[in-house]
Amino acid sequence: MKTLKIKIATLSLALATAGILGSGCNSLTKTQKGAAIGAGAGGTVGAFIGKAAGNTALGAIIGGAVGGTAGAFIGRNMDRQAAEIKQTVPGATVTREGEGILVKFDSGILFDTDKADLKPAAQTNLQNLAASLQKNANTNILIVGHTDDTGSDSHNMDLSVRRAQSVKSYIVADNVNASRLTTSGKGEAEPIADNTTTAGRAQNRRVEIVIVANDQMKQQAKQAAQ
Repeated sequence: MKTLKIKIATLSLALATAGILGSGCNSLTKTQKGAAIGAGAGGTVGAFIGKAAGNTALGAIIGGAVGGTAGAFIGRNMDRQAAEIKQTVPGATVTREGEGILVKFDSGILFDTDKADLKPAAQTNLQNLAASLQKNANTNILIVGHTDDTGSDSHNMDLSVRRAQSVKSYIVADNVNASRLTTSGKGEAEPIADNTTTAGRAQNRRVEIVIVANDQMKQQAKQAAQ
């Protein structure tokens, strides 16, 4: 629980910073708020906040933000793609964060216990996700595997890496350019719930897919902002 408290405190600091930036702007849309946060906490600072909070996915999104009007342009593109993924990938939890998209699968949807081979039922979800990634080509994708704390650290790290790679391999096989995808395994290091409970461990066993703008989209956004 101590770790969770530290993460909550760090995230609270990040949100407080964003709140200061957005003071008096309660009417902002989610896209506009994302642009404001990107402007104030983007780049290295944003990556540090995400890392300090123990959240690789959040760090990737905030750390890659360009902010300002260009960030708002990117945000609108991400709004459209997030809505599409929500409609076509019912097995996933889709969240818009800043200038990116976080797609989360509970590992039970994708894998059997302690396995890294995709379940047949999971493949439809990933096929539909791959179709969206194909249509929205100006993005980069980070796939992050996570486990609960059952078992040894080394076993959990290896399992999380293999699961992330399994998801990547399937998406690449569905004609998404491999150069757009990277993988990371975090083992049990980044829990989002209490590992002392069955429900908490189930939440911690997950695969997160982070979608962010690539250099081409960022350049288009900066040109549109001129």
